[in-house]
Amino acid sequence: MNFWDKVTGSDMTKEFKAFESRAKKLPSDYQAAWEKIKANLWQHSDFTGRNLMPILDGVLELLEETSAEGQSVQEVLGDDIKGFCSALVGIDVAKSFRDKWRQQLNNNIAKKLGK
Repeated sequence: MNFWDKVTGSDMTKEFKAFESRAKKLPSDYQAAWEKIKANLWQHSDFTGRNLMPILDGVLELLEETSAEGQSVQEVLGDDIKGFCSALVGIDVAKSFRDKWRQQLNNNIAKKLGK
């Protein structure tokens, strides 16, 4: 990946378009679940969103395999998609940039206060 791709994110755009074309081949209930998963995962994104690309790829692969096996979305994901997404990213693995900035600010204030 060259510098321009890192700055503009064009490599991510291509990858995300590939994800969307794969998702369009899924049954409608799986497509709806994919949209909910994306919405819930973006909360855990770093500044660029690059940390989520492997996670999104893995989730899409899971959805493709289970739909091919004839399983329902509820059998695979359960009723709590938000909980499923939280379990995917983990607490420390994919902190959002707001969490990192909050922690940095708290550390700086603690240093200034002499703690």
